[in-house]
Amino acid sequence: MKIGRRITVTLATLAVLTAVIVTAVSAHTMFLKLDSFFLEPNSTAMVALINGDFDNSENAIARDRMLDVSVVGPGGVAHPPESAWRDSAVFHWSPDSVDTAMLTFETGDPGTYLIGVSTAARVFDLTAEEFNEYLVHDGIVDVIEQRAAAGKTNEDATERYSKHVKALVQVGDERSGEWAHELGYPVEFMPLSNPYELGRGDELQVRFLRAGQPVADQLVYANYEDHHGHDAAGEHLEAVTTRTNADGVATIRLSGSGRWYVRTIHMVETTDEADVDYESNWATLTFQVR
Repeated sequence: MKIGRRITVTLATLAVLTAVIVTAVSAHTMFLKLDSFFLEPNSTAMVALINGDFDNSENAIARDRMLDVSVVGPGGVAHPPESAWRDSAVFHWSPDSVDTAMLTFETGDPGTYLIGVSTAARVFDLTAEEFNEYLVHDGIVDVIEQRAAAGKTNEDATERYSKHVKALVQVGDERSGEWAHELGYPVEFMPLSNPYELGRGDELQVRFLRAGQPVADQLVYANYEDHHGHDAAGEHLEAVTTRTNADGVATIRLSGSGRWYVRTIHMVETTDEADVDYESNWATLTFQVR
């Protein structure tokens, strides 16, 4: 696997980019989120497919965009039908959210369940200003520096993107091995231990895969509820900012209690397509720490 050099964004580059940010950011991160990630066995549960930031969803995801929906538990792998989804604007944690896709599913025996959703790719065109704003907001600093070094900061961009999200849910008290199940998504976070065997102050290691292979030097962010926010430049304020090592592994210190996410955007410049400049695959992993 070819690994690119680590890239550091200069303060001057960021200053130039943040100076021209004047419009609302259009990029949305996707998460699977529950009121509580601790559920009872043999019960009905609901999980929201958040598309916005961790606090608020900005739109419901259309069913035809969902290439895969999987619920993996001790009883095996289930693929809920379209009828298991509905759109709702009512959330205990976010009363201001707009319509959001909600999945109803049934738990079975106790264990650590995995839920996953993978979306089809879409293509959109952005002006240079819009694309730079998006890169700054979501912390895609490697691409910011690459564009600056190549003299492309003021060039418009066409991007193809897709999103691939996972949640780990603890049902009852008994732990099981489904947390380690690989869904085979284009990009995917694979935890190296069960988060529900960890607590506040512990470290969780996750391996980031692209096409099933570890990716080194990938920028990874992690955060938890009540800590998430944005600075004056529109960038996310994260509890953890780190990079994967040579084996594609990132270490996340679980510094607070509550619902957590781990996120990254794997973006590369395309060189063999005339109508697409960049391809990005977004990945998130959510769980809860007591």
